[in-house]
Amino acid sequence: MSDTTYSSLQVLQQAIVSCRLCPRLVAWRESVPAKPANKDAPHWRRPVPGFGDPSAHLFITGLAPSAQGGNRTGRIFTGDKSADFLFSVLYKAGFANQPRSVAKDDGLCLKGCYLTACVKCVPPQNKPTHQECVSCSQYWKAELSLLPHVSSILVLGKFAFDAVISYAKEKKAYIGGRPSFSHGAIYKMIGFPTIYASYHPSPQNTNTGRLTEKMLLDILMLT
Repeated sequence: MSDTTYSSLQVLQQAIVSCRLCPRLVAWRESVPAKPANKDAPHWRRPVPGFGDPSAHLFITGLAPSAQGGNRTGRIFTGDKSADFLFSVLYKAGFANQPRSVAKDDGLCLKGCYLTACVKCVPPQNKPTHQECVSCSQYWKAELSLLPHVSSILVLGKFAFDAVISYAKEKKAYIGGRPSFSHGAIYKMIGFPTIYASYHPSPQNTNTGRLTEKMLLDILMLT
């Protein structure tokens, strides 16, 4: 795990929320238009920290908050179609106390897992730059460092997969050949959590059947 300068998850979350390191992301997150259905609701428009069980054995990470999900509600995978799909499955797997994630005050609790994103601000076209990824990586690495019981990492999509594999290589934990992203791939590490790969639960994947609830549930049951 990486060394961390943060004394607790609470201190880290405060640092994330106040971050303004990337001018392009700051400008976009603060100006991204609201959908008509949400135009009268308050919008978070700040970086979105992870959340979950401090004793988690499973660390789940995706790419970044969505414009109408985390950037609006202030909680990752909350208030959009990806959240609806993901939490239906997390509930069935026993990782969540309810099957929906709609708002920060909806009573949702995670059990045994921690949910986050590799980039904490919504990026234009869901495409952060390389430098934005590098600048933001300190935060998810610090989250991982502050979760001492994590033994598995579930990456949602190729972007998260590449980021986590790169970190495993940096920590000299990955010694295999060239890693390849595919749904259901499992990578055992040395002194690092086992990495499990899944397609991202975006509507583009779930509406087309590329990712089904059973496919994701099968992976979760292995972690």
